[in-house]
Amino acid sequence: MADTPEVYTDADTMARAVYQANGGEIRLALPLGLGKPITIVNALVRAAVDDPALSLKIFTALSLQRPDPSTELEKRFLGTAMDRLFGTAPSLSYVDLIKRGDLPDNIEVSEFFFQAASWLGNDYAQRQYISANYTHARDVLISQKPNVLAQLMPRDGARFSMSSNTDISADLFARRSAGEMDFMAVAELNDALPYMDGPAEIEAREVAMVLEPPRQVDLFSVPRRPVADAQHAIALHVSRLVPDGGTLQIGIGAIGDAVANALIARDRAALHDLWRTAPFTLQGAEEGPFRTGLYAVTEMLVGGLVALFEADILRREAHDGAVVHAGFFVDARDMYQRLRALPPDRRARIRMMPVSFTNALYGDEPTKRDDRRDARFVNGAMQVSLLGDAMSDSAKPGQVVSGVGGQFNFFEQAFALDDAHAVLTLPATRQSGGDLGSNIVWQLPVTTVPRHMRDVVVTEYGAAFLRGLPDEEVIKRLICIADSRFQQELAGSAKKAGKLDPDWTVPPAHAANTPATIATWLAPYREGLLPDYPLGTDFTDIEQLLVKALADLSEAQSDKRALLSLIWAGLTATPHAQEGPAMERMGYDATPSLAEPLQARALRGALRRLA
Repeated sequence: MADTPEVYTDADTMARAVYQANGGEIRLALPLGLGKPITIVNALVRAAVDDPALSLKIFTALSLQRPDPSTELEKRFLGTAMDRLFGTAPSLSYVDLIKRGDLPDNIEVSEFFFQAASWLGNDYAQRQYISANYTHARDVLISQKPNVLAQLMPRDGARFSMSSNTDISADLFARRSAGEMDFMAVAELNDALPYMDGPAEIEAREVAMVLEPPRQVDLFSVPRRPVADAQHAIALHVSRLVPDGGTLQIGIGAIGDAVANALIARDRAALHDLWRTAPFTLQGAEEGPFRTGLYAVTEMLVGGLVALFEADILRREAHDGAVVHAGFFVDARDMYQRLRALPPDRRARIRMMPVSFTNALYGDEPTKRDDRRDARFVNGAMQVSLLGDAMSDSAKPGQVVSGVGGQFNFFEQAFALDDAHAVLTLPATRQSGGDLGSNIVWQLPVTTVPRHMRDVVVTEYGAAFLRGLPDEEVIKRLICIADSRFQQELAGSAKKAGKLDPDWTVPPAHAANTPATIATWLAPYREGLLPDYPLGTDFTDIEQLLVKALADLSEAQSDKRALLSLIWAGLTATPHAQEGPAMERMGYDATPSLAEPLQARALRGALRRLA
């Protein structure tokens, strides 16, 4: 390796040089998510499309895509705000080729984790999906003998940082240094990435080529979604399960945001009235503030963990002085800015590590066990069966929504560590095609976490501790946190299978599990303690209003009576105070007219219902 990398300013010239250095055949290792060097990747793809004699095989995960609006209302809402909400980075050209069905034979793409729902119905992506736990994905990659690793990196003098993606890359660099691998590393500079030091740093001599593009790509941003009543309620239950001095992991999304918000409120002794007025028995006894503080170990550094770090709740130090160990990050743009703005000594307390460290106990196990005491690994699921197995990555057999990722890794740790728990969160119900369904079901079509590893399941109606219990008791506890509209059907299925006492009935304390019960409980606190966007948002005030109205309208689209009801409300109900600006933001007239499209009338009705 040379002491200094070759520097390029033109991506196509650099791509030709990379192909030439590897005999025209590239087996490309790309980090998941944010760390993809889009300019370099697109140049490599472009060269392979132009020259069938070249070969390009890509192994990666989480190829980030901006949404592709499919309805008129989606186009009106996202059209003018797309760049502001998601960033202006160009799309990954291999993603575009796969979507169009135009990927040439000399290019192959395999992913082990999808951006949620992005590849449903795409035959190529579904066929090329590799199912692997996050800790095993590295070994799958190594077996394919990659000869090029390409990554987006910031630079500080003569050193580079893997920044957002130490997850697998850090192990690959370490193996190369040990003589166990041989590949060319290339980097694309990006100053917007926070410079993470420690294990994330590499010396300039580790990189063979560097692209200094005339215009650096914008970082992909994931807009935060509003937190609904059910998600806040789930978080309130979870907040009672986290002991002071313990270890925490939470995932991305509204529930993760809500959990962080609830823990901050608990630390400020602001939840006692909420807990006191709960309409059902609360599990977990952890109510006090964090005197010792928490330590976080997570594959994904999410905005909620950064908020807990800023609130000084994440302050219990691991043996190396870090209070957070994480493998990768991708989030809303303000999180990147907040990480960059931290003083270097404080930012150093967040240490980016390989997932072989964060997601497993192998390697210096005694130290990891000591650091990871009283762990609570909090992750989401799509559905849970009455026997306790979980579905988290598939919509139906054969169609992958996202992937296993690290969820199973954290279940393994929860069972291996003393006084640890894996906490699965999910809303009790879902809307699909206009139909209401239960997320607690009798049986699952696909299993991500098997029933013999059942632990803790949390819905808005409570927490169910399942580990080590007989099937019948597991069934009872899960029915008690299911929506009451489905409890009798669930109990009937279990009784028919001989798994539940024929005389058992739902206890009165759990017989009113309805959205109205939750709404009544939380209503006094929604404006202050439990806001729609506890970690902030890139949506304007008008857009925040429209997000709610559009969600209601979308739910009504598959129900003719509900849609007609919204249209009627658009004609007769009292206008919302912000109706005019909201309609103008969507490209409609501020004032109603008899000639306006029915879609506009229905949206107006949804706004008026919110009033």
